[in-house]
Amino acid sequence: MDSAQRPAAGGVDLTGRSALVTGGGSGIGRACVERLARAGADVVLVDVDGEAAERVAASVGCRPLQADLSDMTAVDALDVTADIIVNNAGFQVVAPLQDFPLDRFGVMQRLMVEAPFRLIRASLPRMYESGYGRIVNISSAHGLRASAFKSGYVAAKHGLEGLSKVVALEGGPRGVTSNCINPGYVRTPLVEQQIADQAQVHGIPEGQVVQDVLLARSAVKRMAEPAEIAELVAYLCSPHASYITGASLPIDGGWTAG
Repeated sequence: MDSAQRPAAGGVDLTGRSALVTGGGSGIGRACVERLARAGADVVLVDVDGEAAERVAASVGCRPLQADLSDMTAVDALDVTADIIVNNAGFQVVAPLQDFPLDRFGVMQRLMVEAPFRLIRASLPRMYESGYGRIVNISSAHGLRASAFKSGYVAAKHGLEGLSKVVALEGGPRGVTSNCINPGYVRTPLVEQQIADQAQVHGIPEGQVVQDVLLARSAVKRMAEPAEIAELVAYLCSPHASYITGASLPIDGGWTAG
């Protein structure tokens, strides 16, 4: 690790820890890869987009893996166990329930619930043996609240919340914490791709979507930046956060406060 990557004095120090970040090729996942590597962790990033994974890995100095985590055969074939798991991979579909694509609903549950379950399950024995483990699940404000037209995403994030709490209860006595982070709208490709879909289902111009739909419930009238989410991830992975487990931590500009 060069001096630019070493943890700052007094900052989060994850030297000697291994980390796995899913969906690490862009957005929140990329920010998490960069932040954990800067804290000293040995990071493996997994993304369905192999080229994006390679680009991020080259810039950060970590190991990339290409895999479709909605394919359980591919998940089980990954040779990865880690001290830290950041379950971030996901995607969004915006459609009325009666029109929601059946295949997309199933894929969303596999990617955002079953894949995290399998990755956690594979890593727990090592975590238990060492007495140290950190599971951070990138949930959503939609893991705590529902919105119309997002049945697949809301169902998956609620499932991830439940999984996280079970891991917290089982892992707590053995040094393993499990928490959810619940972002509101973050300036990522995932959110940007929703704008046209939201405009269509709400019957409004795309220019109105951010203020009238995405930020309508937020007290802070801006989208979050990926680095803000990654900073909370890094803290939850640190020894200082050993008493925080089973929590769902909104970072949503007050979206879920009302």
